[in-house]
Amino acid sequence: MIKLYKIRDYDFKLIVFVIALSIIGVFAVSSANEAYHNRQLMGVGIGLFLMLVISFFDYNIILKFYWIIYIVNIVLLVLVRIQGARSHGATRWLNIGGFQFQPSETAKIMMILFFAAFFMVHQEDMKNFRFFIISVVLFAPIFYLVYSQPDMSTSIVIILLFCILFFEAGISWKVVLGVLAVAIPTFIIMLMMILQSDQDIINDYQQDRILAFLNPEEYSSSGAYQQNNSVMAIGSGQLMGKGYDSDEINSVKNGNFISEPQTDFIFAVIGEEFGFIGTCTVILLLIFISIECIIIAKRAKDMGGLIIASGMGSLIAMQGFLNIGVATQLIPNTGLPLPFVSYGLTSLVSLYIGIGVVLNVRLQCSIRTREGIS
Repeated sequence: MIKLYKIRDYDFKLIVFVIALSIIGVFAVSSANEAYHNRQLMGVGIGLFLMLVISFFDYNIILKFYWIIYIVNIVLLVLVRIQGARSHGATRWLNIGGFQFQPSETAKIMMILFFAAFFMVHQEDMKNFRFFIISVVLFAPIFYLVYSQPDMSTSIVIILLFCILFFEAGISWKVVLGVLAVAIPTFIIMLMMILQSDQDIINDYQQDRILAFLNPEEYSSSGAYQQNNSVMAIGSGQLMGKGYDSDEINSVKNGNFISEPQTDFIFAVIGEEFGFIGTCTVILLLIFISIECIIIAKRAKDMGGLIIASGMGSLIAMQGFLNIGVATQLIPNTGLPLPFVSYGLTSLVSLYIGIGVVLNVRLQCSIRTREGIS
């Protein structure tokens, strides 16, 4: 299971990018709420350890257990429905030994691993519409269990992620065009129905977030309050920011203008304290991590490695864009963490595990290259 690797084959660039982003996250979380500093630091330590250990395990061995990964994923999500902890109107957490564990975060990584193996095993069936239907049926329980928590934002992420994984696996363009022909009109109709006052498709607070995005002035003291303050906080940082752990009473964290700034709106804290330079650094690191994953995907020795690396790169890029888009009021409030930055041990450790598998994909590429040369 563990092979002998050459040190020069290890992707230290990817590790440096991830650690640099995590360090920014530790400082930002500590400034937003000092009570979470030690837990965030612990999360980085655990994640880094697991990433390094997993990076030396042949990912093909891991993928052999893809049905077990799928079943564990479903079981964890079902347990949330049965005995999950409820907070802020949602049931998304399991209490394990005094720690809150959020299965919807691990579901993303498990989904990438499962479909990487599933698509690789059935590679010859990718052009078959029947296989597409089977894949959707396997994906449906994951989507339903996450959506029903309720967690619309994560549901949207895993839908997009599923589509990306399928596209990377080589789905037929006929299937893609057929799905788009149905999905786009359906989305427009659903959006129009959601905007109706008597709709019962989504929860009221979810509808308020959409309406607040479309009419920020009308909802300036309610649904759009946090996003408006986030934009002002980022703008107030200007080029260099107000300084780390600023004690200004009118700051976004000290003035309580945003609830729990250490999570969804951590980007606002970074913008206010580290300015344009700080926010650009975060964005560039997210881009570098995603691009490095895509580069590894292009070099992968098989479809499984390609899907794992491209899936992780896409997940980080997509979730980073959505979080920053919320903080800058480009999209409605979604409640997604900023990868490697926001407070949340489940999200942080899960991403580190995913990067660990990507690192092994890179190592396996190098072994295959040397074997080909010899």
